[in-house]
Amino acid sequence: MQQAVSARTPAHLWIVGILSLLWNAIGCADYLLTRMRNTDYLKSMMPDVDPQAMLAYVDGFPIWASIGWGLGVWLGLAGSLFLLMRSRHTVLAFGLSLIGAILGLGYQLANPMPGVTGFMATGMPIVIIVIALALFLYARGIEKKGLLR
Repeated sequence: MQQAVSARTPAHLWIVGILSLLWNAIGCADYLLTRMRNTDYLKSMMPDVDPQAMLAYVDGFPIWASIGWGLGVWLGLAGSLFLLMRSRHTVLAFGLSLIGAILGLGYQLANPMPGVTGFMATGMPIVIIVIALALFLYARGIEKKGLLR
């Protein structure tokens, strides 16, 4: 049974909400700039990789991985906004964002871009999935405490 929503918003909710909003906004910017084929941006993110090769790699994603990437970033942003509004939709948005991250980044982990190694190839996708999981678990926890409307 859901508890009544408390009147005062705890400081940790504001901190997590604002940090997650910034984090997810970066993911959305990356998505948009990649989909808009901004080669200057791509070159700045991975200077040792040819931007055209990177775009060819992204273009080769199966549809489910592309959908996962979009779900991951846009529902992550929505989840952050819902969190700041203390909306009951926060958990669903972060849950779908987590599923999207697993689909999109799972594909990238299983099929890395040729010539890309190190942290950007394996570490960053794992960090993103872990953060998505942490945000989902945080949202579930505050929902159980009755902090969402």
